[in-house]
Amino acid sequence: MNNTMALFKYFTKLEWLIWLFSMTSIISSYIFFNQANLLALAASLIGATSLIFSAKANPLGQGLIIIFSVIYAYLSLRNHYYGEVLTYFLLTLPMAIFALFSWLSHPFEGKKSQVLISRLKVKDIYILAFFTFLVTIVFYFILDIFHTSFLLVATLSIATSFVATFLSYKRSPFYALFFALNDVVLILLWLLEVDADPSHYSIAICFIIFLINDIYTFFNWVKLQKGQELTLKKRLEQKDLNF
Repeated sequence: MNNTMALFKYFTKLEWLIWLFSMTSIISSYIFFNQANLLALAASLIGATSLIFSAKANPLGQGLIIIFSVIYAYLSLRNHYYGEVLTYFLLTLPMAIFALFSWLSHPFEGKKSQVLISRLKVKDIYILAFFTFLVTIVFYFILDIFHTSFLLVATLSIATSFVATFLSYKRSPFYALFFALNDVVLILLWLLEVDADPSHYSIAICFIIFLINDIYTFFNWVKLQKGQELTLKKRLEQKDLNF
């Protein structure tokens, strides 16, 4: 009972509203489009739940993203979206694992439920720019070899996903902003095939839900970062006074 109450109080009313709206929208779209793929439904629900935990800077969110990445890559493979398969198996999944270890090894004030949010250094930006360019070029030709549908959109998905996962590893609030950009790309990608399979509308709706969550995550991380830095500043000032 106490654990249930603690979980209920852990999220704000707005966060509960976002999560309930996400769950309801995903399940409704699944029923409306008469989908029979329970795996796709499970992936969407896991993904949306991971985002609300990530919005709290909770490493559990990264753990759920790992599960989502595996399922989503499999679903993309079935739909011949090789760009998404390569993105999630070779980029998002490994980076999510690295990010999970990074978040667990950098708790804020020893609390495992909240990661210490950091600011990007100039060196990080240069490294990110170089590897993003490199990854984008390499994967463009790889995807071309596989005759990937909508090659430019698929390549853009890889570029935005790489930036987002790199920034999540660096524990920067901007990771959520680039995941939001990646959501926009994926919404477009799945809508391009709705004539062939109307059920793709439900996947597009799923990423619209992800977009809402990622935008909220960015602003909440900025708020959390300010709170963390203020706490650390006060603690440092108190330490100086004691000396």
